[in-house]
Amino acid sequence: MSNTKFKSVRFDPDITPFHNLAKEMAKAVGYTADLSVDKELAQLLRLRVAQKNECAYCIILHAKASREIGISEAKTDNISSWYNSELYTKVEKVALAYCDVLTEGKSKDFHKYHNDLAKYFNEKEIAEIAAIVINMNVWTRLKLAQGETPYSDE
Repeated sequence: MSNTKFKSVRFDPDITPFHNLAKEMAKAVGYTADLSVDKELAQLLRLRVAQKNECAYCIILHAKASREIGISEAKTDNISSWYNSELYTKVEKVALAYCDVLTEGKSKDFHKYHNDLAKYFNEKEIAEIAAIVINMNVWTRLKLAQGETPYSDE
């Protein structure tokens, strides 16, 4: 994995000011941000959005970041089927369910998922969870659009 590199095959994201705006969002709620939400939970949410949106760049980056902060390999590797796993806590599952419906953007009962979160998180934490998911959806779509493609020199 250390030999994995990336190249943009469609366009340079720096030709518009949007990339700088996305970078500012990442500083605020990305994986290096200091948030009140548990760091491991925040990272699981980022990884789940990357996986849901099939962004190769983001999956590789956030799987690596997950392992670096101490999330088990099993939990990291099982994110695509979290709902069928006992590796995740009830709180993590509630947050991952919210993540899924916010990422899909099609739930007619979104309030239910918010209410489930409110059983475990305060308003600020819920706002941070929403921001984490929204930020990751921006990044996965940007990387997909620019064609950020992994390759190896091996």
